[in-house]
Amino acid sequence: MADKLTPEARSVLMGRVKSKDTKPETVVRRMAHSLGFRFRLHGEDLPGHPDLVFRAKRKVIFVHGCFWHRHDCARATVPSTNVAFWVDKFAKNVARDRAVVDALHQMGWSTLIIWECETRNREELAQRLTGYLQTGAH
Repeated sequence: MADKLTPEARSVLMGRVKSKDTKPETVVRRMAHSLGFRFRLHGEDLPGHPDLVFRAKRKVIFVHGCFWHRHDCARATVPSTNVAFWVDKFAKNVARDRAVVDALHQMGWSTLIIWECETRNREELAQRLTGYLQTGAH
């Protein structure tokens, strides 16, 4: 399927994609807060700048968009134009994500990835957050 937007219009649209304070991230933040967990945002001193940082627990949470970080779900499509660019970009994103998680683990931090599509089921999200933040499990 061909892109219906001009390259200029697509560029403007893609330039508006946020990396902080996304809707899935705010859903996770509100849920964690409502469950009684307190955290800091975007740990600037930590690799990958995790979305939620629980310093006392040495735990972090990343909220990943399924498209950008290549979750195994229907949202992780590949655009039909400029395919080689996108395949390369996605591969670099995945490699960077893996390196960030490895670096955090080497520093003694536990990590949890929450995918955008997982924020839709609030009950499961609450269970996952509680299980991760109340235990020593990774």
